Amino acid sequence: MRCQASIIMEDYDFHSAFNERWSPFLKRIVRLLSDNSRMSVTSMAKRLGVSRMTVEKMVRKAEVELGIIYTLELNEAALGLNNQHLILVKFTEKPDYGKVARILEGSHIPQVAVRVNGTYDLFVYANAEDQNEYVYWDKTTQVLLSEYKALWQPSDLAFRHLGFFPIRNALIERLKIPKIYKDILLLLNEDSRMSFAKMAERLGMKSNTLAYNFKKLLKSGYIKRFTMVMRTPQSVSMMSMFGKYVIAKGFEEDSMRMRREITFLDDKVPLISRCLFSAQLIGGYDFFFVGVYDSYDIGYNRLIKYYRERYKRHKVKVMYGTIGETLLGHFPTRSLDVRGEFNMIRWDPGVKPRVEKPSETASRNWGGS
Repeated sequence: MRCQASIIMEDYDFHSAFNERWSPFLKRIVRLLSDNSRMSVTSMAKRLGVSRMTVEKMVRKAEVELGIIYTLELNEAALGLNNQHLILVKFTEKPDYGKVARILEGSHIPQVAVRVNGTYDLFVYANAEDQNEYVYWDKTTQVLLSEYKALWQPSDLAFRHLGFFPIRNALIERLKIPKIYKDILLLLNEDSRMSFAKMAERLGMKSNTLAYNFKKLLKSGYIKRFTMVMRTPQSVSMMSMFGKYVIAKGFEEDSMRMRREITFLDDKVPLISRCLFSAQLIGGYDFFFVGVYDSYDIGYNRLIKYYRERYKRHKVKVMYGTIGETLLGHFPTRSLDVRGEFNMIRWDPGVKPRVEKPSETASRNWGGS
């Protein structure tokens, strides 16, 4: 009998041709920037055992060739952003995507909107402080898109297993937090590697005043991570999936097995992770997943067919497609420690949900650049 890891490696394409094309050293640089984009060149050089010049050269190479954008992973719950939704959109009439982008950009509520080539056309990640405000935006947007006869299917994001969506500055500007915190967040969200000197200059304050408020901001818990995203690579197929199922006997066993298997679908130091985003939903759909594959066929076989097989006794319905143009925001392509960061939740009837982690999430030094 083969062990579970062997089954996954052989049957579900454990290795990635895309990741294998890049040097281990560059992948380690990207991992460090993903874990803490404010890590100084000196600290990275010490960690990697090389010179500052070598690190500077490789960081520039990664920035140019991968299209790195330094940003923040924010603690949305701490900021009062508790109206998280993922929306599947299917157009009956061919839309003008430029107009669709302008409609979405006109509000602070949608954070990311991505075209999909497949059984649906668009997904939107939206969040807001106020539920009534969200509902108004939801209905208004459906009216604005009605000329394309859009099938608009929102689901509440109930539990996030892995990944994040960057928050736009348009929403940060409306947060009910101290102005100095907001001003710092706006700059860091634009470039989380920005130096203290440049931030102080942009904000028109002394460096020691900025440092004091920066430390207070960190203690507030608003920032989860100084991190980065990458331009979507052209040589891979990124597939997204909404799943809907009917829960029958054995569902929890099937669900836990799949979630555990997902954590093995990466090599040890990937440049980009096989699993980018995974979440449980409530509403139109029950599950959302984004994965990266070397080709469409591999993605379809390793994700869609596998998901259908895993949940076949639960009458699963799947809407899927490959990721296309990003209409709004930044799509979160980044390096991740999947085994360390993938959160697993178990539901037992009548029992409070328990959150399990396969391993401890790596500790992070938020330090200055």
